[in-house]
Amino acid sequence: MGKDAIVLGAGIVGVSAATHLRQRGWDVVVVDRKGPGEGPSFGNAGLIQREAVYPHAFPRDVKELARIARNTSIDAVYHPLALPGLVSPLLRYWWNSHPERYARAVLGASRLIETCVAEHESMAEAASVKHMLRPSGWLRVFDDPRALDEVVRSTEASRRDHGVTFKALDADGLAAAEPHLMVRRAGAVHFTNSPSVADPHALVVAYARRLEAIGGQFATGDAMGLSRTGRGWRVPTADGGVEAGAVVVALGAHSVRLTSRFGYSPPLFGERGYHVHYGMQGNAVLNHPLMDMASGFMLTPMRAGIRLATGAEFARLDSVATPIQLERAEPVARKMLPLGDRVESEPWLGVRPCMPDMVPVISALPGQAGMWGAFGHGSLGLTLGPSTGRLVAEMMDGALPFVDPQPYRAERF
Repeated sequence: MGKDAIVLGAGIVGVSAATHLRQRGWDVVVVDRKGPGEGPSFGNAGLIQREAVYPHAFPRDVKELARIARNTSIDAVYHPLALPGLVSPLLRYWWNSHPERYARAVLGASRLIETCVAEHESMAEAASVKHMLRPSGWLRVFDDPRALDEVVRSTEASRRDHGVTFKALDADGLAAAEPHLMVRRAGAVHFTNSPSVADPHALVVAYARRLEAIGGQFATGDAMGLSRTGRGWRVPTADGGVEAGAVVVALGAHSVRLTSRFGYSPPLFGERGYHVHYGMQGNAVLNHPLMDMASGFMLTPMRAGIRLATGAEFARLDSVATPIQLERAEPVARKMLPLGDRVESEPWLGVRPCMPDMVPVISALPGQAGMWGAFGHGSLGLTLGPSTGRLVAEMMDGALPFVDPQPYRAERF
């Protein structure tokens, strides 16, 4: 079998996987209905989260669960009609968040997270866009001093065990870092080695252009048309069709729609998120991306303006947009910053692909020779795209993987 592959999905994960395969001498075609970075990679908080070595666990505190169940919060909302389809994956998520099992999630997540900045820098340098990785870090902002102290203590463990770097800011330190904040908070945790990006879509496009420059190709097509052939795999495209000996499924939340046709149905579930941009009044600026921990939304300085990005919405993937979280968050955000008018008339909506054990699938898929998976990154797709791309390419090429691939194997489900 020759070294050729179809990569399904032109987001950050698919483009990264194709790039690493091409660098290893593979002939690669990336197939998507949209252009590079126009799916979920288009809309996110723009963070490369080097600090995210501890995945977000399912809440186990009764008061916290009751708060979410009321469905009136900013950080998490749900569609009641979607809950029957989410019961099984959410129960698995809750089960895997038990402290003993959660330790395995930390092991799997942290191994890739620790590589994310170096892998992005390598790809960005090769694409001549290293300047797009802003080194200023980002802030978690607290109005509760006790909550701030607790996070500082837990982040000390991240520094000791995983090399996370941070600064604890008191109220005055936060005011100095963000002089145009209009509220006084208890302080913040400043993650100093987590870069951010002012235009995630442009970054993915730059990576895609570099892939084309080294011989990779892009084609417009529907991944759901994938079929077996005598030599491997075929997918129809606008130019007739593409065949290859291997296929990489990097379709985010839609991956299981395809893999289930070939016998692999992991409990992947989607978590929807929204964003919208605002101008700033006068000469006001926001120096760092920040999360308001009391409300659970992000504010990030972007090329298009200040991006307000929401937490999680649990809904059917094809249900209409219901940006109630933005409506709830905007009044709070306007009390924090002197925001101007909205830039867009309609908010952006995307779906984050989540696995109930908080670890992505990066693996050969069982029962189908030549089929590989690279999906399930939750909110860390931008963070882990280059690392995932390198790992799956090394395994496909028969090379020694640069991190232990065991936690990401498909057979765990």
